[in-house]
Amino acid sequence: MKENNLSNHENYMRRCFELAKLGGSFVAPNPMVGAVLVYGERIIGEGYHQKFGEAHAEVNCLRSVKNEDRHLISNSTLYVSLEPCTHYGKTPPCTDLIIQNKIPKVVISVKDNFHLVKGKGIEKLIKNNVDVIQGILESEGKELIKHFLFFHQYNKPYITLKFARSKDGFIGIKGERVLISNDLSQRHTHRLRAEHQSILVGKNTVLTDNPSLTVRYWNGKNPIRIILSDEAAIPENYHVKNSEAKTIFINDDIQTAIKKIGEKNIISVLVEGGANTLQQFIDAGLWNETHVITSNTELKTGIKAPLIHDELLTNIQLEDNTVQVFKNTQA
Repeated sequence: MKENNLSNHENYMRRCFELAKLGGSFVAPNPMVGAVLVYGERIIGEGYHQKFGEAHAEVNCLRSVKNEDRHLISNSTLYVSLEPCTHYGKTPPCTDLIIQNKIPKVVISVKDNFHLVKGKGIEKLIKNNVDVIQGILESEGKELIKHFLFFHQYNKPYITLKFARSKDGFIGIKGERVLISNDLSQRHTHRLRAEHQSILVGKNTVLTDNPSLTVRYWNGKNPIRIILSDEAAIPENYHVKNSEAKTIFINDDIQTAIKKIGEKNIISVLVEGGANTLQQFIDAGLWNETHVITSNTELKTGIKAPLIHDELLTNIQLEDNTVQVFKNTQA
């Protein structure tokens, strides 16, 4: 078997990331994970975690190996974007599978910070004479599963704020449903919905807009809908009470609400409004990143949009709309 150099390690790890992304919103609260099995310089197996509660990436990767290549497994290198698990959860430990198949080398991007793994998978592999290489494209690997890593490091969900504002700085008009963003920006919003395990809005937003809060312009699973309200305050015929997605009603201050959300093993929250709810999160510093969509539309009057002054990560131009992504440097 040929020894893989660093550039090969990185190329195969990038393929792991591509595969991992295919799991998308269907794996939460688990992380997206991809795996590639390489003999010499030939990929003989690929797999990814497809759905929460189902087989992990390593299992699907080994299952994909053709019968005529199975004898090569014990002389191959397994690339995996996250440290293999070593505990019994919804599925058996992946470390045991690797050892049973006599795979001699495992290349990992990110060390798992979940308390039941946290290096134990790597330790077990090394104790069983598996050559383990760590940290390949680690920053990219961490970015891919930032919601999962943040949740298990701080025991609270990763929070993304999103709002659209007019050119003259208004988020809407009280009591009216106002469409500010264009079609591409709406697709961007629905991609964010697909990437988060839950979506949160305040009572006034539901009563004014009657939103569905589902993924319609992107491929993905509908997020859990979280409404900051008594359930009785929302009419039965409103969209948030239909069967398209699970809805949770929480009538607490946002600090308590976020604590309750975390206790439900929800690792990420997209906060979409309204202005008062967004401002509460901003004032409390309870956010990790914010997506601000600015359109060319002028409203002249209305509800002032919240102001974000933290680190600007990127600008995205979507026709006549601009999306600015900010990072909370204090989170």
